[in-house]
Amino acid sequence: MSDIRSVTVEGKATPRGAYPHVKVVGRTVYVSGTSSRRPDDTIAGADLVDGEMVYDIRVQTRAVIDNIADLLATVGAALTDLVQVTSYLVSMDDFAGYNQTYAEFFDHNGPTRTTVAVHQLPHPDLVIEIQAVAVLPEEGNPS
Repeated sequence: MSDIRSVTVEGKATPRGAYPHVKVVGRTVYVSGTSSRRPDDTIAGADLVDGEMVYDIRVQTRAVIDNIADLLATVGAALTDLVQVTSYLVSMDDFAGYNQTYAEFFDHNGPTRTTVAVHQLPHPDLVIEIQAVAVLPEEGNPS
């Protein structure tokens, strides 16, 4: 039987359901859908401006990837260990800004990627969520 462990990370936004932030199975790391939600339940990239909510896909994308990096670090992995990501956008109108910000972190040697549009996410101020899969580096061979 494989070594399986579930990890809920202190200091990160609490999962909105009965699931861990990360599941480690052997050397494979599965990161649950991650958003730009902060531990205090505010949303990076969602700001009230003159009485209207304004969403910034670049800020949200950066915060999501930073959150994933933090989650990976708790199990000994890094963004460079990602092998696959699935990104969920509320609007494909945001694809260019998301893609541009994503490229600040990854190039053509990064993880495989699928991006899909969804009707909505679990909070009305979220415009992106990403789930990911990584492989832990071999002992003695850090990321």
